[in-house]
Amino acid sequence: MKENQNLDSSKVSPFGGDLEEAIITIVGVGLISGSFALAMKEKGFAKKIIGVSKTEASLQKALQLGIIDEALSLEDAVRQSDFIYVAIPVDVTITVMEQIMALVNDKQIVADAGSTKYRLCQSLKDHPMRRRFVATHPMWGTEYSGPEAAVRDAFQDRACVICEKEKSDFAALNIVEEIYKAFGMHIIYMDAESHDTHAAYVSHISHITSFALANTVLEKEREEDAIFELAGGGFESTVRLAKSNPAMWAPIFMQNRENVLDVLNEHISQLRKFKSSLEKENLEYLTELMENANKIKRILK
Repeated sequence: MKENQNLDSSKVSPFGGDLEEAIITIVGVGLISGSFALAMKEKGFAKKIIGVSKTEASLQKALQLGIIDEALSLEDAVRQSDFIYVAIPVDVTITVMEQIMALVNDKQIVADAGSTKYRLCQSLKDHPMRRRFVATHPMWGTEYSGPEAAVRDAFQDRACVICEKEKSDFAALNIVEEIYKAFGMHIIYMDAESHDTHAAYVSHISHITSFALANTVLEKEREEDAIFELAGGGFESTVRLAKSNPAMWAPIFMQNRENVLDVLNEHISQLRKFKSSLEKENLEYLTELMENANKIKRILK
C-alpha cells in the first residue's frame, strides 16, 4: 500500500496507485461500519472488504447484502488488510483494538468510529504502533442497527471528529482525512477529553432524554392505540432515538459517565424550572424559558 499525501478528487484512491487496490477490514458489520463499507465501494477505494463479527448471522446478512466480500476471523482479516476500521460497542473496543494493534505493521492503518474517545486513546497512548491508529468519530447515526441499517451516502455533509491527530503518522492521518472528505464530510480536530465532553452535550443527552420520554409515555399511557394514533410528528421525532440499540448506548453512557452526569444534572435543573413555572402558574417565567430556548435557532437553522 502506498501512502500518498494529496487526494485531488474522490476518483483518486487515497491509498495511491490504481483504484480498487486496497483490502479493507471492517470490525463490526452494523450501521456505521456497513455504511462505511458501502461508501468505500461507491468511491472505488477497495479491492476487497472483509467483515469481522462475533455474530455469524450478521456476517451472513452482510455478505448477502453485498456490504462485505468475505468473512474472516479477526487475526486472519488483519494480517491481509491495508486498512482496518473498527465500529463496535465501546465497552469491547479497547480489548479488540489491543488485539489489532498487536498484529499490524508500520504500513497498515487502523481507525475507529467510537462515540467515546478518551479511554480508548489513553489505553493506546504508549503502544509502539500508536502512530498507525487514527481516532475518529463520524457524527452520524440512526436509531437502527445491524447490517440492514447500513445506508449509502450516510456521511454526506456531516462532521467527523479526529482526536489526537498529532499522535498519528502524517501519511496515515492524511489517508483517513481524505477518505472522510471524499465521503462529503468536514473534519473537526479535538483532544479526546474535549470530544467526550462535547459528545455528552450534543449527542449522549439526546439519547438519554429520548429513552426517558419513551418510558414516561409507556408508563402513563397504557393504551398503545392512543400512542399510535395521537402521537404527532413532534413526539415521534423526539422519541425516535429511544429505538436505538441498548447494547451500544449503555456502554457509551457508562464510559462517558462523568460528562453525561454533568449534562444530565443541568437538564434536570431545566426541567424543574418548567415544572416550577407550571406549579406556580407563572406564565411570564414559562414564556421566558421558551424564548431563551429559541436562541438555539441562531445556531441550528
